[in-house]
Amino acid sequence: MKQFLTSNRINIVLIGLLICLGLGSFAYNQYLVNRVLQQERLSVELWARAIEYTGRPVHSEISQNLLTVMNELQRYAAVPDSIIALVEEAEADRTSQNFVASELIIKDRFKIPSIIVDERGEIIFNRNVDESNLNQDLIERFKAMNDPIEVKVGDNTYSQTQYVYYGESPTVQMLRYFPYIQFTLLALLLGIAYVSYRTITRAEQSNLWVGMTKEAAHQLGTPLSSLYGWVELLRDEKAGDDFTERICNELEKDISRLRGVAERFNKIGSEPELKSQRIGPLLDQVIDYMEQRLPQLGKQVEVSRDFDHNLRARVNTELFQWAVENLLKNAMDAIKISGEPAYVKVTTKRIENDLMIDIEDSGVGIEKSYHQQIFKPGYSTKKRGWGLGLSLTNRIIENYHKGKLFVLESEEGKGTTIRIVLKLDLEEDQKTQ
Repeated sequence: MKQFLTSNRINIVLIGLLICLGLGSFAYNQYLVNRVLQQERLSVELWARAIEYTGRPVHSEISQNLLTVMNELQRYAAVPDSIIALVEEAEADRTSQNFVASELIIKDRFKIPSIIVDERGEIIFNRNVDESNLNQDLIERFKAMNDPIEVKVGDNTYSQTQYVYYGESPTVQMLRYFPYIQFTLLALLLGIAYVSYRTITRAEQSNLWVGMTKEAAHQLGTPLSSLYGWVELLRDEKAGDDFTERICNELEKDISRLRGVAERFNKIGSEPELKSQRIGPLLDQVIDYMEQRLPQLGKQVEVSRDFDHNLRARVNTELFQWAVENLLKNAMDAIKISGEPAYVKVTTKRIENDLMIDIEDSGVGIEKSYHQQIFKPGYSTKKRGWGLGLSLTNRIIENYHKGKLFVLESEEGKGTTIRIVLKLDLEEDQKTQ
């Protein structure tokens, strides 16, 4: 097997670019996450220190005494309102301390989920945490994320050690997922770019190939016309010689064939004109031509046919016969002469509204893994050749005639059956009946 070797440089560059962008994005994202985590820890530590400060007994006693004084003063009508206002202001200072610690320092800092536990490990306070999740597992999970912050509440007479555990804010969680989202988007964009590039490249190659075929058809026109003239001169020169006449007739057939080939090339890239025709006679013409060339191939191959000559389909004669000729040629090339009978069989049949054309041979067969590959450009089992015959045949059948071409069945050492599927021209059938 031989297949065109295509360059993988573009694939390697695109994949390398994707990896570099992904790694760069991941590294920068980790840097941002670490910076945010540092800021969150500073915020939680500041909150812990505020708890320590407001939790000192002296502050609690002052607040309690102020409340007692204020209540006593309010019992006496003779006490001026200004005195009571001063006491209330002093108490408000104590409340402000709590507000600064609990509302300003921690509340608006990324909504960090935090809990405070006592020395026994019981949760005594929480912020930004669902009440249903308050359990020992949450403590362990927060502990795995961040080292706890120790808080001393009380004074030298009585003190208690508490611990602040905290997790990651929604901001950090979103940042952790961001590289994967970005990498997916980059992969999608690069994939679109690659597909677009391949599409453009294939279109350019197709246009180049079409231009070459049309130029080849044009260049063949002049020598073909000259060959017709030389044949006529030879016939006139050797008039009455049966052998020469027979040779001239065969030469004319081959020249006509070459002119047909030139016409085929000229039709590539153009919208073919499809006409309703009986498929049997078209197949007979191709097989008759191939049978005459079998002795030159050095093979004794029996070509049989089983046609329903009433089946009609819309085809372009030159292109359709070209496709069938390619399939017959490949079938004959696949046959290795041995003691076993060598044959190629062409059959047609109708299945519902479809016309089936089967080309069966007794050749070497095709491995199952290559059933799809044989119709791609560059595939060939021959030492010489470009591997374009079956690719062109596939294009003629599927693109120009809107049919199907596939390997119906194949077994190594026993042969292959290729099937063409075309839509029957039922309207023309009804007219002729």
